[in-house]
Amino acid sequence: MVQQPSKDKVSFPPFRAIQPHHNPHLATIIRDGILAMGVPTQGTAYSDPTTDYLFELFQTPGAYYHVCVSNSNEILGGCGVFPTPGLPAGCAEMVRFFLKPEAQGLGLGYRLMQASIDTAKSLGYTHLYIETFAEMKAAVHLYERFGFHYLQHSLGNSGHPACTVWMMKEI
Repeated sequence: MVQQPSKDKVSFPPFRAIQPHHNPHLATIIRDGILAMGVPTQGTAYSDPTTDYLFELFQTPGAYYHVCVSNSNEILGGCGVFPTPGLPAGCAEMVRFFLKPEAQGLGLGYRLMQASIDTAKSLGYTHLYIETFAEMKAAVHLYERFGFHYLQHSLGNSGHPACTVWMMKEI
């Protein structure tokens, strides 16, 4: 297990399962995060129409989305596990892993990552796959800390061909 950051002194309630009213808030967080990183908007979650309907998307069997909500009920971000078509047997994709800027650096990304890995295991997956960008340095560093290794090409059919970094982890 990866050591949790010592700066994680902030107390947040447990993550929640995605609900329909979370859709517009999460879509904004995801799109704002992509714009802030200066990565392409086409061929990413930014232009993916399912970003506006995450609750509906995560009703897919084998899928789950964790939502991080503050003690004052502000949606801070989330992360999902999804059975992306075309991935190898036993593999799910970790998707839409975004936090608002004010929620970054508090240990929430670590907690979301661990919760997503635990969820993937409980759903019977043996591997997790991630697509991202080198510009998303903090996220890539977190993936590396959790033991994700780099791949030479994309896997599956995520619908996000603009991504330039692909990683996988046996869980």
